Amino acid sequence: MREPTISAHPACARRLLDVVAAAEPRLVSMSDDEAARSPAPGKWSPKEIVGHLIDSASNNHQRFVRAAWQDDLVFSTYAQDGWVEIQGYRSADWRDLVTLWASFNRHVARVMMSMPDDVRTRMRACHNLDRIAWRPVPATQPVTLDYFMDDYVGHLEHHLRQVLGTTWADRLPDSARTRAEMPSVRRRGR
Repeated sequence: MREPTISAHPACARRLLDVVAAAEPRLVSMSDDEAARSPAPGKWSPKEIVGHLIDSASNNHQRFVRAAWQDDLVFSTYAQDGWVEIQGYRSADWRDLVTLWASFNRHVARVMMSMPDDVRTRMRACHNLDRIAWRPVPATQPVTLDYFMDDYVGHLEHHLRQVLGTTWADRLPDSARTRAEMPSVRRRGR
């Protein structure tokens, strides 16, 4: 039996690693008080945004791994606001949150790199990315796990722009900067 082909560095994994490397020192440089402040009533603070990104990493890590053995891309949803609130991210230690976020995303990138090419690129007719993806895909349009992984990184970049501003991407390598600087279009979530 032939071993599955595995790309050493799928583009989404490389970009995720570049984004984490560029954003981590900028995040760590924020004070705990600054990270706990909400920009406006009803908006998440930087701590809550990074907490949400930890939750996103946790949920999507499982989704990516499960996709290796599924013929579809149908996954459970989660109550994002409820998860952020119940975990008390606003009162958590900022450096601990940033460390967990960065470590978890380096692991997610490793999962992306470990995924066989045929699993990442196989078209899946049955999915619920119309409900769970940041860039929704109509339920009638087939989609790949590779798209969903790329969507995950786009979601992460979107939230980092909320915390760090639009110029944080200046530290990214050219290969990752183009994606991080893309203008926003209609997306799901905060």
